[in-house]
Amino acid sequence: MEYKDYYKIMGIAKDAPQDEIKRAYRKLARKYHPDVSKEKNAEQRFKELGEAYEVLKDPEKRAAYDQLGANWQAGQSGFQPPPDWDSGFEFHGGGFTGSGANGADFSDFFSSLFGQRAAGFQGVRHAQQAPGDDSHAKVFIDLEDAYHGASRSFSLRSTALGKDGRPEIKTRTLNIKIPKGVKEGQNIRLQGQGSPSMAGGKAGDLYLQVAFNLHSIYQVEGADVALQLPITPWEAALGAKVQVPTPAGKIDLKIPVGASSGKRMRLKGRGIPAKVAGDFYITLEIVLPDKLSDKERSLYEALRQEAAGFNPRAKLGV
Repeated sequence: MEYKDYYKIMGIAKDAPQDEIKRAYRKLARKYHPDVSKEKNAEQRFKELGEAYEVLKDPEKRAAYDQLGANWQAGQSGFQPPPDWDSGFEFHGGGFTGSGANGADFSDFFSSLFGQRAAGFQGVRHAQQAPGDDSHAKVFIDLEDAYHGASRSFSLRSTALGKDGRPEIKTRTLNIKIPKGVKEGQNIRLQGQGSPSMAGGKAGDLYLQVAFNLHSIYQVEGADVALQLPITPWEAALGAKVQVPTPAGKIDLKIPVGASSGKRMRLKGRGIPAKVAGDFYITLEIVLPDKLSDKERSLYEALRQEAAGFNPRAKLGV
């Protein structure tokens, strides 16, 4: 996927005020409109302009896109947005307009940034005393928060146009209760914390989409949690009872006799404690000491002599 420089597509500077963005779009849209343009690439250029304008005309999308700018290199191939690029950035009901409604007609680059937001953008409501628009933000929590529940403070950034016509980022801090059992991708709803109503109604709601911080030892797969567990060669050969860390606390695990590296063990119901609790998976990894003493080396040599008839590669024909 290729990174798209929306400012370059529209031929404007990154510090251009909003009214300049609007003028540039109108000028180029007339030039490349497929119904009137004689340019060979008119249709493609018109589509790119529409996508660029969709982002840059909206102060929130523009500020979020500008934030991404530090995490890419011009001309790089295989672009993927960092998973936390929009963390803590609050999106209100800006909506999508034109032929690209919901982002359906836009590029993969656009969809990778804003596609999941399309369902959240509700547009402007015109009914009398209509409530304000809902807003959406992504927040990162620790895996342990999902196991035990927690209270956390999050700083959310949103945008407003400054006097110079450029979007300005404003920050607010909210104390949030993380419910026990929440999974990645779920939303925490905060009533009345969205956009205020412009017609005397109630404020909209704020939806916080949960994502997990990368953990040093655990991997998360939905409600399941996985761990790579190092064991010694003798624990694998003879069996053993070892302590294993889990986000809920340490447990005792019985290693079966003759366990192989790569063996996967399942602890039912010890994953994220949702309504239907996930499972905890342990993959065994046989690990040798970094250095062997002379005595250890001689013992391994004796084992090699004693087990000379064992060939773990026999099934490979070698």
